[in-house]
Amino acid sequence: MTLKPAHLLLALIAVSAAPAFAQNLAVVNGKAIPTSRVDEAVKQLVAAGQGQDSPQLRLAIKEEMIAREVLMQEAIKQGYDKKPDVRAALDNARQAIVVNQLARDYIQKNPVTDAEIKAEYDRFKAQTGDKEYHVRHILLDTEADANAVIAKIKSGSKFEELAKQSKDTGTANNGGDLDWATPSSFPPEFAAGFTGLQKGGVTEKPVKTANGFHVIKLDDTRAAKLPSLEEVKPQIQDALAQKKLADYRDQMVKKAKVQ
Repeated sequence: MTLKPAHLLLALIAVSAAPAFAQNLAVVNGKAIPTSRVDEAVKQLVAAGQGQDSPQLRLAIKEEMIAREVLMQEAIKQGYDKKPDVRAALDNARQAIVVNQLARDYIQKNPVTDAEIKAEYDRFKAQTGDKEYHVRHILLDTEADANAVIAKIKSGSKFEELAKQSKDTGTANNGGDLDWATPSSFPPEFAAGFTGLQKGGVTEKPVKTANGFHVIKLDDTRAAKLPSLEEVKPQIQDALAQKKLADYRDQMVKKAKVQ
């Protein structure tokens, strides 16, 4: 696998703050580059699937690190590190590195538990429900227009034909078909309009939402095909970790003296 320069550079940036050890990769104009940086760069690239540990990869990283050190020394010689925009960028990068490490340590000390994951999964199941509904709709501008459509359906007109006048251009030519979905996928008022219908039934009154007035038909229902806990555990764990971090951030901001 040939490693793209952009991928190599990203890996090197990721380990630019790696600690220095006694063993050096090279010494450039008296400035040592620790070998540990190569090890960390290789680890990052392999973990990202962007290369395999090999002498060729390590040589490419070594050459790039030496070149970067040479350019860094030249940039400092020309005073780039003193430029306001560069100093601001360095401050932002330093802040991001420190804050990210704080976040990692906080989650390590306050990990998401299996009980929390299970509780969130149960909440998701309860909110989603155990049924999926296959519904169709016709969206109209006014309640009067929607009532007129309902009257036509009661008189024997086909719902699918009347759907051609729907404001929802994405479903108008498909009989108003919204496919299979759970009630939680729709606005509450829309879901309430079809969950009480019998198979083949049509709403007796228009259902109003922010988009307009809907005439809804229920084609069928079936048991919901929900993912298992194990299938969604990583996503739930990540979401709960992010929530823990957000709560921690909010608590710290509240404690801070902000003028």
